[in-house]
Amino acid sequence: MAELAGPWPPPAGAYAEERELFRLLQNMLEELIIHQPDDPIQFMINHLKQNNDDAPRICVLGPPASGKTTVALWLCKRLGAIRISQETLLFKEALALTEEAKAYKERKEKIPNALWASLIQERLSNVDCIKQGWILEGFPENQEQAWILQSSGIIPRHVVVLYAPDAVLIERNSGKRIDPITEEVYHTTFDWPRDMLIQERLVKPEDPSEKEISKKLLEYHRSFPGIFQVYQKVLKSINADQPSMDVLSQVLTYVQTRHRSAAPFTPRIVFCGPPGSGKSLQAALLAQKYGVVNICCGQLLKEIVAGKTKLGELIKTYIDSGYQVPDKLVMKILTERLNALDCMTNGWVLYGFPRDVEQGKQLQESHFVPNRVFFFNLPYESIVERLSQRRIDPVTGERYHTTFRPAPTPEIQARLRQNPRDKEENIEMCVESYYRNIKELEDFYEDAFYVNADQDPFAVFEFIESCIIKPLPCKKFKSS
Repeated sequence: MAELAGPWPPPAGAYAEERELFRLLQNMLEELIIHQPDDPIQFMINHLKQNNDDAPRICVLGPPASGKTTVALWLCKRLGAIRISQETLLFKEALALTEEAKAYKERKEKIPNALWASLIQERLSNVDCIKQGWILEGFPENQEQAWILQSSGIIPRHVVVLYAPDAVLIERNSGKRIDPITEEVYHTTFDWPRDMLIQERLVKPEDPSEKEISKKLLEYHRSFPGIFQVYQKVLKSINADQPSMDVLSQVLTYVQTRHRSAAPFTPRIVFCGPPGSGKSLQAALLAQKYGVVNICCGQLLKEIVAGKTKLGELIKTYIDSGYQVPDKLVMKILTERLNALDCMTNGWVLYGFPRDVEQGKQLQESHFVPNRVFFFNLPYESIVERLSQRRIDPVTGERYHTTFRPAPTPEIQARLRQNPRDKEENIEMCVESYYRNIKELEDFYEDAFYVNADQDPFAVFEFIESCIIKPLPCKKFKSS
């Protein structure tokens, strides 16, 4: 019987994750299933040539007067995408079905969902939408439109839904004004332009009366649950009843996030931080919950020394004399540990190394490229409070803290001892040493996350966990 395939070696796994090969294949498979081409190979070649897997595909939805146009126009400027709305489809595009749709409009009849979907499909098939991405404003209007778009292969990656109380929306509608040159929307009360030239050219749109908008709001509220059912996994509701810049900021933050991937993921995590910032506790929590291998560089060196090997004896001479163990020896030990089957299979969380940019480069050159790096930040006063009050029971080895975890009995309290390294003068030296090298290391790990370690440990863990789960921003790689 053939042996089971082992885990990929670190260089191969890192390459696959860095280039997002799983996502690339997944996207191609989705496109094949949706379009079902006669020549799948040529179709995949064309798909790869388009290189548009990261182009925006966004729907901006919401009731009348919720600010959809403002949000869509702003996103188009920020992301370079193409805006598609009822207005652009009917009056700014020369599409095959435009006249048919206009005829419905002129007869004051509702344009069929299938016709809207065909118009959208035709517009999105143009090169500009394929390359630059698109923002659908106000589409889909109902569940039927959503299903038709889905079946046509029009699947948004992000759906933004604006909401506000009906009373606010009705008030907004009455004060809306439009700049005919830029198409930007203003309001007589909430968002009046400072520029006098813009003020003079603003026009009042042919918006519905209060009675008509109330009817439209009712229709929207009836339709929205069906839309939510289709897009709930990629949908974000944002309160539009707040300052416009707050709304736009929240929208941009959401559309720039990437959804969780089903790609195989082997955690390779590095914690950097000053002494007392909680790295060991967070590493232990990660190891306990996710089964990753917890590696403390200092503890690893102690284990080698305890093994009484030739390498251990060599390391012991450095430790006993108070000198730092040379990076070459540390990397030799780390390489052997990180190449072990449990690390390659389950992943690892490492702290205590690297401490400077040279060590970071050595780790990378050895093909141990972390896919998550965290820098723990903690004020000096908190570091001193945490470390200087640590005590150890020489009888049981149990650790205590005079403030956060005092000894349970006076007898234990009397025999507690302080580790010399926890004296304030030694703490200050260690902290100074850490900050002396950390700036270059932060620049080296440009995609690192920064942790506020001066809070409840479980709040810290939740933040770390969320950063591990969510994908990193996409990088563009030059072909060699």
